[in-house]
Amino acid sequence: MKINRFMIAAPKSGSGKTMITCALLQLLKDSGKNVLSYKCGPDYIDPMFHKKVLGVPSKNLDTFFTDEKTTVQLFLDERADGDFAVLEGVMGLYDGLGGIYEQGSSYHLAKVTQTPIILVVDAKGMGKSVLALIAGFLQYDTQHLIKGVLLNRMSKGYYDIIKPLIEKELSVKVVGYFPEQKDIGLSSRHLGLVMPDELSDIKKQLNETADRLKKTIDMDLFIDIAEAADEIGDSENADKDKRQTLKNAETMRLQDQNNTVNIAVAMDEAFCFYYEDNLKHLEKCGAQLQYFSPLHDTSLPEDCDAMLLGGGYPELYAKELSKNVSMLNAIKKAFRAGMPTVAECGGFMYLHAYIRNICDDTDEQNKADVQNKADIQNDMNKSKLVGALDGGCHFKGKLVRFGYIELAEKHSNFLPPNEKIKAHEFHYYDSTDNGADCIATKPATGRSYDCVISHDNYWLGFPHLYYPSNPHFAESFVRKAYEYRRNKNGKLL
Repeated sequence: MKINRFMIAAPKSGSGKTMITCALLQLLKDSGKNVLSYKCGPDYIDPMFHKKVLGVPSKNLDTFFTDEKTTVQLFLDERADGDFAVLEGVMGLYDGLGGIYEQGSSYHLAKVTQTPIILVVDAKGMGKSVLALIAGFLQYDTQHLIKGVLLNRMSKGYYDIIKPLIEKELSVKVVGYFPEQKDIGLSSRHLGLVMPDELSDIKKQLNETADRLKKTIDMDLFIDIAEAADEIGDSENADKDKRQTLKNAETMRLQDQNNTVNIAVAMDEAFCFYYEDNLKHLEKCGAQLQYFSPLHDTSLPEDCDAMLLGGGYPELYAKELSKNVSMLNAIKKAFRAGMPTVAECGGFMYLHAYIRNICDDTDEQNKADVQNKADIQNDMNKSKLVGALDGGCHFKGKLVRFGYIELAEKHSNFLPPNEKIKAHEFHYYDSTDNGADCIATKPATGRSYDCVISHDNYWLGFPHLYYPSNPHFAESFVRKAYEYRRNKNGKLL
């Protein structure tokens, strides 16, 4: 398949990748291209900004989560010849698993998908040293994928001097520059960027950034680099696990031709961290997704057969969530009635009896986020929540767990025996009971620990799962929803 594409990557985090990626998406969209976007790695918020520009979901791709063939297939799913794809990298270009391995890095993804790279270099405070930096990145580029350099936070005057020097000495194209933008920027908080819907003028900011970037880059050169990318993929390359999942999903559909299974998915300001391919896998297994808001709705969707409570920022909306007693009671009642439930991170926190926001860290922005949004008066304030789980969650003021893990169940409930699913953790809160039904193993160090509360019909914990890493999980979840529905309707299993 011929997908025109390039990746926006950088030497380090904080180089301006997201703003520049969004501006390029806007410019490509304005030019009439059928633009698609991807985010390298497990990040949830950057894809939200992509979607804000394009109006269609962005997908995550991660070479730790999936093997090379599966990653390529996920890249190509629902795509067509001639599409124009922009991939946004993560961290520094070569920063992968454990910070030292290639797997999981932006570079590994670019290599697997044979995607040309545009290196965004934050050049503020640098002179000719920027050449040494670029030269080092080119030296590490064994596949010769870096096809262009964009100099961020650089003045026009110095750009006119340094551009010909870079192209002459390093033999790499300089595709443009971007002056420092003191009036435009994306704010951060304890889990990354502030979400786009929290910024009242986000569309204006993104349009303004695109207008300014258009004046300082060679857009034709970007397009030339993208169009020079090789064809990619083979329709026969889908791995056998995926084929088996689709086969099993079709079997479930045939068994229930007149009986649709519905999964209620929490989706609002407080719960919005979902991998697009996770939702697609549930649909491919025969589920219909019914979105609802724990913040604004008063009940679960009518006739739902399972609940998916994703991650997000429930701590910032704890007061509002606690006031929606009707919804709290509806979820508690459904859970205790045996409705299949998967709850991750924020969704897991929501099921507890309370959230306690402790503002004892030194990060003033994090304090402001928690205190202003949740209206916390003091460190001892507790916001009552669902209460399906005893105990509560407490803000620790620092990262409790961070990074990739592999999860294995001690007793098979959602996964076949001796199988694992890959996940990512990133949370500042801790629970009085994190569970002990799974073993999490850190792939870079081999260190392991107990986590997750799992039983026949529920899987609850802080880890964010990536279903394509083991499609059996989505298949099991949907099957449990079917079984619940049959029981609910008085049918024999």
